[in-house]
Amino acid sequence: MRRVNESIRQVLSEGVGQLKDPRIGFVTVTGVETSPDLRHARVFVSVLGAERKRTQTIEGLQAAHAVLQTRIARELRLKRTPQLAFEYDPTVERGVRMTKLIDELAPDDSD
Repeated sequence: MRRVNESIRQVLSEGVGQLKDPRIGFVTVTGVETSPDLRHARVFVSVLGAERKRTQTIEGLQAAHAVLQTRIARELRLKRTPQLAFEYDPTVERGVRMTKLIDELAPDDSD
């Protein structure tokens, strides 16, 4: 299943970059979790920008799900093409925030 998830993630990463929807900002597909029967896939995305931009991007991705599913069906030979559900993945944002906090707490060694 891990290989299927990674293959879907790669196809979606390429496909999302080619979408023309103005609602979709800078998006990174961070992961995919496919159900064992391949009927559903949760797609985790990281979005740069404020909360409003994240919401708009998720809406744009949901609107483009049929195009992305068609791309998966065309590029991957799967028994079924999963229904896509997009979710915001906050891990990248948390990592950036943690790095900033560590940098603020670390003593300045430039002296």
